[in-house]
Amino acid sequence: MMKCLLVEDDDRVASFIEEGLTDKSFQVDRVADGFEAVSKISNNEYDVVILDIMLPGLDGFEICKITRKRNIASIIIILSALGDPEEKVKGLEAGADDFMSKPFHFKELLARINAHIRRKQLEQGIFEADKYADLEVNVEQNVIKRAGKEITLTPREFNLLLYLIRNREKVLSRVEIAQAVWDIHFSSNTNVVDVYINYLRNKIDKDFSFKLIHTIKGRGYMLAQKSDES
Repeated sequence: MMKCLLVEDDDRVASFIEEGLTDKSFQVDRVADGFEAVSKISNNEYDVVILDIMLPGLDGFEICKITRKRNIASIIIILSALGDPEEKVKGLEAGADDFMSKPFHFKELLARINAHIRRKQLEQGIFEADKYADLEVNVEQNVIKRAGKEITLTPREFNLLLYLIRNREKVLSRVEIAQAVWDIHFSSNTNVVDVYINYLRNKIDKDFSFKLIHTIKGRGYMLAQKSDES
C-alpha cells in the first residue's frame, strides 16, 4: 500500500482528494498546517506528498526546501491555485517533482502520481539487473561504467539510460521514452528524445568496439548487444 501525506487547508478539496486516493488503496495522512507537515514528513516515510502552497505556518515552498535539505526522497506534487509559470518554476526549483494548478481533474492527479511512482520503482528495479553486456549501472552511487571505464552522465541522461536498461532488447518509441523520462504530457513534436539519445551514444557507445544503443527505423530505439539497425 502506498503512503501519502496530503497537506491542504481547504477541507473540501482535502476530503475530495483523500476519498479518491483511499478508493485507489492509498493510505492517506492529512494535515492543514505547514509546521505539522514538516513534522510528519520528518518522522514518517511517505511515498508521495501532495502539497498546497498557501498554508498556515510554513508555505509549500519552504516545506519543499526543508524536505530536500533533509535528504527525504518522497515524491512531492504541488497542487495550488497559484498556477502562473513563475510559481511553477519556483516550486520545481524548491524541490517539487511536479506542479498542478487548481482546479484539477482527479484522474490527472492520479495519473501523475502513478507516473512518478513508476519512475521511482524503475530506478529501484535496476538493482535486480544492474549489468548488461559490459555496461554496469549503480543507482545508489550514481556511477556508470562500461568495460570498467567510468562514464559521467547528466541527471537526464542517467534517467534515460535507466529506462533503456530496464527495457533492454525491447523497441521503445519516442513517445514511450518521452512519457517515461520527461513527463506524461510531453509533446511528441519535439526532437529532444533524439538529441538525448545522441548525447548518450557519444558517452556510452562512441569509444567502444560494439554499440549498445540502436535505431530501429520507423519504430524508435533499443538497447541491445545486437540489432537489425537501419
